[in-house]
Amino acid sequence: MRFGIMAMQIDALIPGGLGPEQVLAHITTFDQAALVRDLAAQGFQLIELGGDLGTLLPHTFHPETISRLAEVKAKRNLSYTVHLPLWSVEPSTLLAPVRAGSVQAVVDCIQATRPLEPEVYVLHATGALAAEFYRMQIPEMARALLMRQFQNAARDSLIQILAETGLPNRNLAIETIEFPFDLTLELAEELDLSICFDTGHVLVGFAGPVDLFDALERCLARLGEVHLHDGPWQGPEKEIGYGEDHQPLGSGDLDVARLLNRLESVGFDGPIIFELRTDEARASLDYIHNLDQSP
Repeated sequence: MRFGIMAMQIDALIPGGLGPEQVLAHITTFDQAALVRDLAAQGFQLIELGGDLGTLLPHTFHPETISRLAEVKAKRNLSYTVHLPLWSVEPSTLLAPVRAGSVQAVVDCIQATRPLEPEVYVLHATGALAAEFYRMQIPEMARALLMRQFQNAARDSLIQILAETGLPNRNLAIETIEFPFDLTLELAEELDLSICFDTGHVLVGFAGPVDLFDALERCLARLGEVHLHDGPWQGPEKEIGYGEDHQPLGSGDLDVARLLNRLESVGFDGPIIFELRTDEARASLDYIHNLDQSP
């Protein structure tokens, strides 16, 4: 199986022990290619670039940086995926001007990173506003109606993104996020997109009261990527576990052996990205290795 790691490592972006002026100087000259080289030196050959870094630091996705990332890829025999921007991006908002700006931000990121030939582009098809209404204490009928409206707006954005970029549909993977799982899967099936199955999000209830392995089975036919991290299984009777996901493997309720065995049984060879710090990702790889050694 092909395990990788996200490049959005906060400790690399903002190292500890620096004063305010040093932090500012470090951020404004942050070298994304150097970070990728460091991750590769730690054994990660598959790296997910974070589009939100370009929102904060535009130079990290300028053509010069993309050229350097391409050089690192060639020299280190790396593969990339790209997590498209989500901060301030609202592809499902009902406000057409905001939606148009969100689509443009996503399109710009796809076009900027095209020279890197990412295997998968991961997108949150719905935004913070949809998530806010999803968890709001309102009558279920009203919630269902609103979720459909957000889904319709997301559909329009997805169609526009595909049209403006010419991206093959299956290269775009919409993620299981804080939005009803059924509606996310409907979008993927209708538009022939891939799914990015986020284990921690499903475990802690972001996608609704759905069993992780039931959800996985329904995604297998169009599974493009897995975001791998642990968390407590909330169950249908519990509240969403905010802040309880993105834990190293073995620290929550994820049945890692069952998950990996199922992926192996269907021949899944797509990216499996640890959305963790590097030390947590290495510890998770050790956890997997120990599973393999178990009788």
